[in-house]
Amino acid sequence: MTFRLPQRLRIRAASAALFAALFAPSAPQFSGPARAEASAATAKAVVETYANMAEAGYQDAYTTATALQAKIKDLIAAPSDATLVAARDAWKAARVPYMQTEAFRFGNSIVDDWEGKVNSWPLDEGLIDYVSKDYGSESPENESYAANVIANPSLKIAGKQVDASKITAELLSETLQEAGGVEANVATGYHAIEFLLWGQDLNGTKPGAGARPASDYDLKNCTHGHCDRRGQYLTVVTQLLVDDLDWMAKQWGKDGDARATVAKNPDNAGLAAIFTGLGSLSRGELAGDRMQVGLLVHDPEEEHDCFSDNTHNSHYYDELGMQNVYLGRYKRIDGTMVTGPGIGELVKAKSAEADQRIVKALDVTMEKMAALVARANAGEAYDMMIGEGNAEGNAAVQVAIDALIGQTKEIERGIASLGLTAIQFEKTDEPVAPAKKGDAPKPG
Repeated sequence: MTFRLPQRLRIRAASAALFAALFAPSAPQFSGPARAEASAATAKAVVETYANMAEAGYQDAYTTATALQAKIKDLIAAPSDATLVAARDAWKAARVPYMQTEAFRFGNSIVDDWEGKVNSWPLDEGLIDYVSKDYGSESPENESYAANVIANPSLKIAGKQVDASKITAELLSETLQEAGGVEANVATGYHAIEFLLWGQDLNGTKPGAGARPASDYDLKNCTHGHCDRRGQYLTVVTQLLVDDLDWMAKQWGKDGDARATVAKNPDNAGLAAIFTGLGSLSRGELAGDRMQVGLLVHDPEEEHDCFSDNTHNSHYYDELGMQNVYLGRYKRIDGTMVTGPGIGELVKAKSAEADQRIVKALDVTMEKMAALVARANAGEAYDMMIGEGNAEGNAAVQVAIDALIGQTKEIERGIASLGLTAIQFEKTDEPVAPAKKGDAPKPG
C-alpha cells in the first residue's frame, strides 16, 4: 500500500460491505452450445471442463503475447506513430484472453502465487522511467519511488547498491519486482509494458490517455534520453511476459500441476476452487479493489489500465471469464469453442431456482459492464466516469458494482445448494476516507 502525499494520494482500501471483434460493447455471440446437458454433469466432468478452459485461456494469452512481442520488435526496429499504434493495439488485444483467465486465480494457489508477475497494479512508474514533475521525487513508503532504472545504470535497492548497467530478466524479475518488499514496485507484466507504450496519463479525469511519443525509442532522434535502454527494458519485460504465460498454460496441460491439483479431489477441493475463484474475483477484487475504491476517491490512478484507458474492457472481460466458468464454455481467439459441463449444471441439479438466479445475475452484470464499454466507446473513458462531479458516469459504475455484489450473493446461494462448506472469498479492508489537504497520511 502506497501513499504519495503530497504528490499523489492513493487509497487502496475498500469495504466488504460495498463489494462484492475484441472490445465489443455487448456480450460476444457464441456459436457453440451455451451449456452442457445436465446428465453429463459430475464433479469430475465439471473440473475437467474447468481445467480445459484454463489451459485454452492461458494458451490464448500466450499467443496474443507473442503477437504483442512481434509488434514491439517492429516498434524498436523502426519507431514511428504507426508502429507505436500497432504495438498498443496488440497490447489491448492481449488483454482480452488474459482477463478472462482471472476467474481461475483465487481458488488456485499456483495461479494466485504467480499472478503478481504478470498483472500487478497499481505501480509506482517512476521506478521504471521518466515521469512528470507532479509525480514527485520521493515517497516515505518507497525508496525506489522515482529510481528510474532506464536512466540510471546503478541503483540503491533496500540499502544495497545494484548494478543495473545491463537490463536483464534477472534484474527486472528478481531485483526490481517488489523491491524492498514494496508491492507498488512493479517492474514486470502487462502494466509495466503498458506504461512503456503509453507513458503516464496526465489528463486526470479529462479526455485522453498516455501520450508517450514513438521517438522515445528512436536512437537517431531520441526524446527523453536513454532510448537504447528503454528499448532494452521493453524487450526484456515482454519476453518475461511471454515466458510466464507459456509456463502457466503448461500448468493446466495434461501433466500440469494446476490441473492435477483440482482433479485430485474434484467433489470437494475442485469445486471449492471454482467457487472461490468466482466469488473472490466478483466481490473483493473486481467490485472492491478495482472499482469501488476508485469511485469512492474519484482517483484516475485507481483504474486498472490507467495508462491506456483500457479499463472498461478489462472489467468486461473479467466478468465474461466468470460467466464462462459457470456455464462451461469459452470462445477461443481463433473462434473455436471449448465446452463441457460447467459448475452451473451441478447447481441446477440440486436447485433449478438457484441456478436460474445465478444465470440471471451474471447476465445482468454483463449488461452493466457492456454499458461501461459503450460509454467508453462513445468517448467517455473509465477515468472520466469515476471523476468527481460526473453523476451520470459515477452512477453507471456504481450499478455495475452493485450487479457484481448481487451476483456474488447468488453464487453463495449456489454454494449452499451443493452443501459445500469452508469456502471463503477474498475480501479487502474497511474503507478509509480520502485525506484532506493538510492531513497526515493515514496508515494503510
